[in-house]
Amino acid sequence: MVLIRWHGHACFEIVTSKGTVVVIDPHDGYSLGLKPPQAQADIVLVTHEHFDHSAYAVVAKPSAQILSMFVGEKTIGDVYVKGVEAYHDKERGRRRGRISIYKIVADNVSIVHLGDLGHELDASYAKALEPIDVLLIPVGGTYTIDAKSAWNVINVLKPKAVIPMHYWVKGLNLPLRPVEDFLAIKPSSWNVVKLSSSQIEVSAQSIPINTVIVLSLP
Repeated sequence: MVLIRWHGHACFEIVTSKGTVVVIDPHDGYSLGLKPPQAQADIVLVTHEHFDHSAYAVVAKPSAQILSMFVGEKTIGDVYVKGVEAYHDKERGRRRGRISIYKIVADNVSIVHLGDLGHELDASYAKALEPIDVLLIPVGGTYTIDAKSAWNVINVLKPKAVIPMHYWVKGLNLPLRPVEDFLAIKPSSWNVVKLSSSQIEVSAQSIPINTVIVLSLP
């Protein structure tokens, strides 16, 4: 069983059954108009070094291992991490640089965080990342893929469940589109579950199939 907690924007906290805390793409809160993430990370994963994804000091324990734009495979305690290179734009990084997509496996649950993905993915990415239980995917456009491209990526990667991220929420001072744009073009084969909580616990056996899980900020 792992706990997945959203701290707004692209920042997620993953807590394993052994208590290991992984934080992905921490922000400082204030720069975005959001609350800063309240987490103490053993592992910090940064998909790219833009200010709204790389506030290590906000969340990292003194002993934390920090991987920034990591490409490769690494096991840290009870957490397996795989970093796969991708890009922040449609021009192979010429406009906004490269990013790392992270696959995290803990307690037999596979979670993939796409960071500020700026382009659609092909079958080579599906092969590198499969299988995917939970996909954390940007849907707000402007700096990342938009709602339509997000669904195209989902069709390629074929995750069991999806948690949208990097979209406009109340207070956010970035020109992103709301999650409703993404939900409005949902294929009929997918379900939507809107939670009043910022977190969800999942196990390998309890992951809802073909389900979009929309988390709420406190």
